[in-house]
Order: sequence, then C-alpha cells, then structure tokens
Amino acid sequence: MKITIESKNISFDDVANASEVVLSESSVFRQRIGDAQAVLLKEITDGHPIYGVTTGYGDSGKNYLVYEDAKTLQLNLFRFHGCGVGEILDEDEIYNIILVRLISISKGVSGVSMELLERMSQLLELKILPAIPSKGSVGASGDLTPLSYIAAAIAGEREVIYQGQLRPTMDVYNELGIKPYEFKPKEALAIMNGTSVMTGVMVKQISLFENLLHSLESFDAALFEAMEADTTALEAFVHDVKPFTGQILCAKHLREKLVDATLVHDRLSRYESFFDSEHHNIQDRYSIRCIPQVLGVVWDNLSIAKNWVETEMNSVSDNPLINCAEKSIYTGCNFYGGYVAHAADTLKICLANMADLLDKQFAILVDDKFNRGLGENLKLSKEHYHHGFKAMQITLSSLSADVMMRMLPASVFSRSTESMNQDKVSMGTTSALGLKEGVKEFSSMLAIAMLGIAQAMDIRGVEKFSPHAQKLYKKIREISEPLIEDRRLDKEIEVIQGMLLRGEMK
Repeated sequence: MKITIESKNISFDDVANASEVVLSESSVFRQRIGDAQAVLLKEITDGHPIYGVTTGYGDSGKNYLVYEDAKTLQLNLFRFHGCGVGEILDEDEIYNIILVRLISISKGVSGVSMELLERMSQLLELKILPAIPSKGSVGASGDLTPLSYIAAAIAGEREVIYQGQLRPTMDVYNELGIKPYEFKPKEALAIMNGTSVMTGVMVKQISLFENLLHSLESFDAALFEAMEADTTALEAFVHDVKPFTGQILCAKHLREKLVDATLVHDRLSRYESFFDSEHHNIQDRYSIRCIPQVLGVVWDNLSIAKNWVETEMNSVSDNPLINCAEKSIYTGCNFYGGYVAHAADTLKICLANMADLLDKQFAILVDDKFNRGLGENLKLSKEHYHHGFKAMQITLSSLSADVMMRMLPASVFSRSTESMNQDKVSMGTTSALGLKEGVKEFSSMLAIAMLGIAQAMDIRGVEKFSPHAQKLYKKIREISEPLIEDRRLDKEIEVIQGMLLRGEMK
C-alpha cells in the first residue's frame, strides 16, 4: 500500500500495510513545514532560550548555549543516547517506527526542514533500516535511546540493516552514494523526543493479536462441533439483551463459522440430546458456553487499543512545539506514552484471559472423562504404548502460565530518571515489548490447539463438520498428518504458528 505523507491523518490499517511511502508535493504542506522552521530559527537568532535547541536537555535545561553551538548539541544528543541493549527489533517494526516518526514530525509544528523529512523518506524507500536495540526506553521524554539509532543512521553513524545484512551505516552510504546528513537546530531532538518506538511495535503487535483472535474463534467454532455442544448460547437473542459490541460480534462470528454444522444442537433439539445414551449435561461448561462473554471483552478492548494507537501515531509527540499562527514556542509533555502503555497493558490482560480460556478448553478436549467420546488424549492408535496429545497438553498449559505471568501492567512501574527530571514516565515501550512476547507464546499455544482440533475431527469424522471447520482441517493437514504413532511435533507447531500469525487460519 502506498502512503502519502502530509498533514492529514493516516489510518491504522494503512500504516500496518504500508509498502511505499512518499512525501506530498503539495505546496501548502511544504509551506507549513517551512513556516514552522522559520519561526524556530527567528526565535534562536533573537536570543530566546529554547529547550533542547539553545539549552541543554532535561535537568540540564538550565544551561544556555549560543546559536553556534546548536548543531553540536544535536550531534551530542544522539551520541550520548547510544546505549541501547537487547535484541535488535524486527525489520518490519523498524520500518513502522520510522514511518510513525515521519508522520508525527510532518504535522508542521516540530520545526524541522523538508530536507530531514526527505532523508527519513529515503530510509523507507531504500529499506535502509537503523539497527535499533529493543531495550533502554522508559517511554517519556519519548523513546529517546532507541530513536537515537534513527538519528545516528541519518548522520551516517552506527549500523543499519540493508538487504538483510547488518552493516556499518557509512559502508551502505558509500555504496549508494549518500552523504551523511547534517542536523539543523532541533532536528535530532524532533526525531528522538517522541513515542514512535512503542507505537511502531504496537502497530505490528495489534495486527498479529487481531489475527490470533480471529483464529481462536475458528478453533472455538470447531470445538463446539467436536464437543457436540449446544449453540443456544450463541443465539442473537442472548446477546441482544446484554448489548456489548464485542460480545455481539463474537457470537455472530461463531454462528457464521458454524453454518451447516451437524454435530451441534440447539434449544429446539436440546431435550432429545439430554435424554440420549450419554446423558449430556443440559448446559455446556463455561469455557464453551461463555466464549462470547469472554472474548467479547477482548474485542472491545482491542478496538479501544487500536483507536488509541492510531491517534498516537497521528499525534505530534515531541517537545517543544511551534505555533506558526502565534509565532511562538510551547513546551509540554506529548512525549509521554501513557495511552500506548495502557493499550499494551490492557491487551496483555486480554491475552492472559485468552490463554486461560484455551488452556481450559484444550484440557477438556484431550480428557476422556469430559470430551464426549473423543477418547484418551485424542489417540488414533489403540496401542497402549502410544500417547496421543498427552505431552502437547502439558506444553500448551505451560505456555498459558508464561502468557499470564506477562499480564502485570508495566505502566505502574514508572522509574525516576535523569536527575529526577523524568520522575513520572510511561514505560510504554516496556509494555509493548511484553505484549510482543505474549503474542509469540499464545500463538504457540493456539498452534498446538489447532493440531488437536484436527485430530478430534479425524476421530469424529471430518465429513460431519461444517464447511468452515473442514477448510481449517485441510490447511492443518497440509502441514501435519494425523497423529497415530508417537512422533515429534515441534516443527509442525512452528509452521502452524507462522500461519496463525499471518492470518491464514481466521
């Protein structure tokens, strides 16, 4: 998807799917950028102290510098922040981060030049991606340390990922005939003093989260069939009288996936089912019957989180800000990533509830005391020395604990840093990275569950299942044969996990 950067907002989905980015040729847009820079330069030449431009940073804001030192100040800003640690972020996350930062400083209130915007656009166009370590941000004054790696790359320093290889930035620049950029007053600060790392990470993680939520509903619909469950709990009447948007949506999704299902029953056939030879309970367990109520909350929180992240990525999150109409400069705290932090924290809690639900569901599916004839550990072999999905259930349950341990909200762990100047910070990037790990772990859980539901369909008879479940079965069986004799399954889990994250099992 091609995105044109100008002053107007860009949707979450457009950023998530961006593959080409260009700067608008609009004279209005370019004039707006130039006007803000002109206001900034006049304030400097008039001798007015401007935070981070002619003063030091943070607690050092009391130190005044003359105009001639402003360029050196910008260089030193990204240089002393070159202390990130941890794994390098994924290439698509780095792409998102540069794009989100470009959107923010293109609003015409950051005081940067068109030349800087063009250089950032060039990074995206040529896929020259600064190698950004994942750790080192407290999420206010923005993502200073990780964003310093973008500023450094623009200036020709540190390392970049280019054509899949980690290389010194200047080696790539020399190869492509690119000269290092010289920052004008405030430009390095404008790049670094914002929430774009946490926001860029969240753009990807929300997209993956949504794929997993759809896929979990596909598993749940097939589970209804495998467990010969009562679909009365999914009927529209039940949810219309408790009209939460997410709950109604989830029930609707499940009804659509269960079209032409023959193994389930409803309120009209419940009595016959109750008096059959197995004497089913007149109601199913909560982990089956209450799926719309459990996942409905998740859908609603996902909608809120997506909205907050979209608002954040279209916001100006640096400091100070230029008001061209007044020809004045404002200082503030838009670099505080509270909304992104709370969005990530909330989705971690949602993910923990999804993991808990799936753990209970899979435990029922593999246990012959509860699975209504699917047998011991979903075994297709009658030999006692084969074990079916016994160990798979253990791994899934172990992963559920890992996901649930990550639900602790990072936003409450504000640290006082930088000589007590940054004494209340968001921890937004920490929370976003925690969600990232949880998404990976839950996708492994769901991959195991998908292999299990395919095994259950083999036991019941695939032809008895709905068209939607049969499509799901076909995708799984293209990767993994039915489990008869004991064999390793880790590689098959990994392949199914990738399919889930790509949204191929919705």
